[in-house]
Amino acid sequence: MSALHAAALRQRLHEAGVHTLLVQFTDLHGVAKGKWVPLEHLTEVLATGAGFAGPSIAGTGLGRSGPRSEYYARGDAATALPLPWMPGVARIIGDGFVDGQPFEACPRQVLRRAVARLETKGWRLEVGIEPEFFLLKRQGERYAPHDDHDRLDKPSYDLKSLPRQAGFLQALREALQACGLDVLQLDHEDAHGQYEVNFAHAEALASCDRLMLFKLAAHALAEARGMVFSMMPKPFADQPGSGMHFHVSLWERQSGGAQSERCLFDAGATGAPLSPLGRRFVAGVLAHAPALCALAAPTVNSYKRLTVGESISGTTWAPAHIALGPNNRTALVRTLPGRFEWRLPDASANPYLACAALIAAGLDGIERGLEAPADVTDDLFELPLAALRARGIAQLPQSLAEAVAALAADAVVCDALGPELTRQFMALKNAEWTAYARHVSTWEMARYAEFF
Repeated sequence: MSALHAAALRQRLHEAGVHTLLVQFTDLHGVAKGKWVPLEHLTEVLATGAGFAGPSIAGTGLGRSGPRSEYYARGDAATALPLPWMPGVARIIGDGFVDGQPFEACPRQVLRRAVARLETKGWRLEVGIEPEFFLLKRQGERYAPHDDHDRLDKPSYDLKSLPRQAGFLQALREALQACGLDVLQLDHEDAHGQYEVNFAHAEALASCDRLMLFKLAAHALAEARGMVFSMMPKPFADQPGSGMHFHVSLWERQSGGAQSERCLFDAGATGAPLSPLGRRFVAGVLAHAPALCALAAPTVNSYKRLTVGESISGTTWAPAHIALGPNNRTALVRTLPGRFEWRLPDASANPYLACAALIAAGLDGIERGLEAPADVTDDLFELPLAALRARGIAQLPQSLAEAVAALAADAVVCDALGPELTRQFMALKNAEWTAYARHVSTWEMARYAEFF
């Protein structure tokens, strides 16, 4: 950015009452990190970036000395926005740079690389991300829904508990709208203390940026009200977990009298939900589903969600089988006119990595001309395992260890992540699984301490 444009941006922010920049980046776990920088240093943030000790950031693998020990979050001027819940502060998103070059293991840079592959074809991916979350309270070492009266067996769309959280939900809506997000709806979801906010779709990178903005706002607004905002995938064993579904469509730029676009997934008057190209994209997503699982469901707890079983509401709403179906919420991919819903991601997923891997898988399906399997209209939660196997419908990985092993064996997805991020992700997730496997739980003590 030129000095003139930087000065204009600084003046605009100053006139909006901003005195401090929150230079924010996203680490490998999908957690927002950053620091405050006085607005007077905006030019440095845009040109060089705010500096951080590389080894202090999860998943960088950077050393403690030399030019590759410093991580710089270089500001993307287009993302500078005042934060309504932090008067005087504007967030600006930083792309990771190390030794003057784009850092290969920065999640946002990974998605930039994936988007660049689409751009060479004149394509862009539109993504609508639907975050589900819990509002909790601490009870010693345990957590419970913040609303003590939220106890229905089927709490979805409950209009008794929803108004009790109106203060938080309306503050969240107003904050997101003030930042330019089009909030479509807010509702109570299918577990106690669980809610969902939907905002309009956008180009892939912008949509992921907005998801991180949502998390920043929700954490701050919940804490101010004495609540715990949680995107843990499944906090309660007997209730549904939190998904983060992606609604996906692919668009092509067209030139003519005026710039226009067409949806490449639109099947036109055929009556089918997806075009042949759209089905090939989905075929790639299904073919790489085991590896994608490691990124879309990246925690030990994620696999408590990805199981078929009863909950107090009657269903888990989370996919367990690798299938697609028209408006089928029990399948991994739910097809809709001109788009599909990828139901695998949970609330703990790093949106940049999940989206980059999704693009790589879909492009592989297109480039290899993969054929999607037959549409499934059955309720997959009710079919016995033998029937599913007879129809060639495979299961998703059922543990983090299984998913990480699938990722290690998938060259397409690993290539999209890059060797350094892949190595760091594998190391962190294998360590997470080992720590979990060695942990002695309260359940084990209660079951075995005096049993034998």
